[in-house]
Amino acid sequence: MHDTTALLIELGSVILGLGIIGRFAGRIGLSPIPLYLLAGLAFGEGGLLPLGASEEFTAIGAEIGVILLLLLLGLEYSASELVTSLKTQYPSGAVDFVLNATPGAIAGLMLGWGPVGAVALAGVTWISSSGVIAKVMTDMGRLGNRETPVILGVLVIEDLAMAVYLPLLTAMLAGVGLAGGSIALLIALGTVGFVLYLALRHGRLISRAVSSDNPEMLLLVVLGLTVLVAGVAQQLQVSAAVGAFLVGIALSGEVAEGARKLLTPLRDLFAAVFFVFFGLSTDPAEIPPVLLPAALLAIVTVFTKIGTGWYASRRAGIGPRGRWRAGGTLVARGEFSIVIAGLAVATEPRIGPIATAYVLILVIVGPLTARWTEPVASMLQGKLAGRGRKPVPAVASGGPMPSHDDLTPEHAGRDAD
Repeated sequence: MHDTTALLIELGSVILGLGIIGRFAGRIGLSPIPLYLLAGLAFGEGGLLPLGASEEFTAIGAEIGVILLLLLLGLEYSASELVTSLKTQYPSGAVDFVLNATPGAIAGLMLGWGPVGAVALAGVTWISSSGVIAKVMTDMGRLGNRETPVILGVLVIEDLAMAVYLPLLTAMLAGVGLAGGSIALLIALGTVGFVLYLALRHGRLISRAVSSDNPEMLLLVVLGLTVLVAGVAQQLQVSAAVGAFLVGIALSGEVAEGARKLLTPLRDLFAAVFFVFFGLSTDPAEIPPVLLPAALLAIVTVFTKIGTGWYASRRAGIGPRGRWRAGGTLVARGEFSIVIAGLAVATEPRIGPIATAYVLILVIVGPLTARWTEPVASMLQGKLAGRGRKPVPAVASGGPMPSHDDLTPEHAGRDAD
């Protein structure tokens, strides 16, 4: 009874605190994610007031939070849109890999971690946080922006790439031979391919089977199906987040719309728990010794991610402002980076603290770059253009002043977002 009482008190305090933090962040126009993380650091291991009774519950809630974030993200797009995105944006995925995995691999080798440590750190710096980015785009009301499909396309390619990367990394860490690694890879690829096939060929049938006029029944079926598929995907060495995302794209039409309305409040609650848990699981005392290398790596990969977003958006024909927004939005790292570091820490213990510090920096900086990259870039471009601009000749007496209506359609659409 005592344990239950402590659990309720701690859990109630955490949820109430999240509500207060969220309201404060809204008042100052900031995403609440960095504040959630700092709160987790304050009340985690080594913090001001460690929470013990609710730790296990919070860990499960964090897993559910990631699953719901990716499910709601998948509900925004259909399976056909996903395939189109993969067909059109695979060059962007390749550029993303080269620009962002390379700094981590080089850093791992320079730190003397060997090939396995370098591959692990490359994954930490490569993969953006789908959970953080989904939350940021929702908070900032950008789901309808032109650059959003480009951002989601890059994230989808990264998430699906994890189905290849994680089994290979696990085999390398375990010292498994080529045969064992190949089997794990084939299982992972087969799982993803099977779910994609069901979504493309039988998505309407799945939606019809899930559909219900009763909101309670719809909520239970969609949530149960998502958690079940996520668990099976995790068991088969595929990320639970990827499984949840694939369930989202398999549902369409009125079912998807109804599920979005019902699950959005749950997503917001458990997503907040996820970010708090990330802070709770980090010992603040481990961060200062590795802060400098983590900060240098973060600075480099902020610019490489912005470059990724710029390149991907430019290929999609989006204007400069949308390109900067896409690049700034992709900066955050999070759940996948922590999963990768957790797998590698047994083989290379030094990767744990540096990965934690690195992710903590970028998960705080990410929402800020999402908001400020485009305004800062536009301001700098305006100043540079102003320096190089020639004086405008005086208009002849009696001549009409040129108006915006005189611009050709080609000029008018050049800088479209």
